[in-house]
Amino acid sequence: MNELTLPEKIGQLFICGFHTLVPDEQIKTLIEQYHIGGVVYFRRNIATAQQLADLSYHLQEISKPQTDIPLFVSIDQEGGMVSRIDHEGFTRFPGSMSLGAANQLELTEKIASMAADELIQLGINLNFAPVVDVNNNAANPVIGVRSFGEDPHLVAEHGAAAIKGFQDKGVSATAKHFPGHGDTAVDSHLGLAVVPHSKERMYAIELPPFQKAIQEGVDMIMTAHVIFPAFESEEIPATLSYDVLTTLLRKELNFEGLIVTDCLEMHAISKSIGVAEGAVKSLQAGADLVLVSHTLEDQVAAIQAVLDAVQSGRITEERINESVSRILDLKNKRIGSITDKAPEIPVPLTPVDKVEPMLRQVAEQSITLVNDEARNLPLKKDVSTLTVWAEVRHFTEVDEPGVFRYTLVEALQPYLKAEEIIIGSHPTDEEIASVLERSVNYDQVVVVTYTSEGSLPSGQKLLIDKLYELTQGKLIVVSTRNPYDINEVPQVGTYLCAYENRPVTVDAIAKVLVGEVIPAGKLPVSLGSKYPAGTGASI
Repeated sequence: MNELTLPEKIGQLFICGFHTLVPDEQIKTLIEQYHIGGVVYFRRNIATAQQLADLSYHLQEISKPQTDIPLFVSIDQEGGMVSRIDHEGFTRFPGSMSLGAANQLELTEKIASMAADELIQLGINLNFAPVVDVNNNAANPVIGVRSFGEDPHLVAEHGAAAIKGFQDKGVSATAKHFPGHGDTAVDSHLGLAVVPHSKERMYAIELPPFQKAIQEGVDMIMTAHVIFPAFESEEIPATLSYDVLTTLLRKELNFEGLIVTDCLEMHAISKSIGVAEGAVKSLQAGADLVLVSHTLEDQVAAIQAVLDAVQSGRITEERINESVSRILDLKNKRIGSITDKAPEIPVPLTPVDKVEPMLRQVAEQSITLVNDEARNLPLKKDVSTLTVWAEVRHFTEVDEPGVFRYTLVEALQPYLKAEEIIIGSHPTDEEIASVLERSVNYDQVVVVTYTSEGSLPSGQKLLIDKLYELTQGKLIVVSTRNPYDINEVPQVGTYLCAYENRPVTVDAIAKVLVGEVIPAGKLPVSLGSKYPAGTGASI
């Protein structure tokens, strides 16, 4: 560290994104001129496994002549519905709530370990996972199935298992979003949320998973752009709070690893004090790494603002040195030397016979039958069957439309003949009318919902209400994202939760529907008072 100039040390504090499949001028400028310490990948940076491995290698090659310090190469690869790598040749690992529903810690650790093996092959050494937020708010629009569940103990144990799985294979894990984003009804990508609970409640619910992560030796903890009045008297988010990051996390919880901000371009920061001032204040609060994911103008402004703050005395160079020292220590521990050339990447990254049985085990053990009061299961194989499939067609900061399509009607083909209608997750009036018109010709109707917001979209709710009437209650609903969908359509008498719509999960849904597999999953979250967490019905 003594050999680094002040701009080089400040550069080490930043992780930045860019927009291409190969190093472009944006990322070259950030590495060569601003000496950034890491990069972050999104779906936009990924085409094939070999391309991604080559990209990681070339970025490290660009960085090496600058400071001879390797880059953090990071990604949000949580599994399930938040997977930046979701292409053919890559393993589609299950998400946290599926693992929480299956509730087998050894499976959670093995899944993380296998995911880490793939990341290492791709040159990725830092994963912004696992999410250890306790999701106890049905209206939460941004966490939901990214959480293991609503029970702090379950979340803590599975979070620790995932951390061990990642880090034992050499990938730094990140527990997020400190001190807890689970009980919010606002998406911090779009606005500023408040968790108004007392310290006693925070220590009982939100903090135990982070305490367990610290005990497990997690390398990083990511901040939440959320206000916590229990710990901070000013109306500022945790990312900018000295009392949250230093007094609570460093001093009270004794965290010695790296504190990384969530992206400062999220509206909770960018639309309030701005990205540049956010970078300065987050470092003053105690953060070590600043994440700025998208825009070169914001990235450069943030780096320059920190340099100006040190030169003006707002931030001491000693404070910068503390963070740089932690960064270099972790890079020495996890990254090691960089290869002389990009490795040849096998396709698939993990042999199918090695990973497929485990994926199917998780999927089949996660499917949760919430109720079958209408006695619609198993499906009859000798009558006409219609499936209605809702698919995501719009991008958000969390959801990205999958590059695959495998629907329930395909999964049912080995067992019975069915026909399908595909609608958007926000169906149009024309789509709703088409489904209603056709549904009268079928004896069995299965609706597969997809909810990426805090509640079932109004179009899907209207469709289910109408179908319930037309079928005289003989309607089956399967949620493939948000388990809380039944809160919007409580009259439904047969309801299953699947937590994601990956092909292996869809196969498991089909097997449960036809009676080939007994649903073994238990609800990781409560669905109102009628269906408490930890329960599940039987056929």
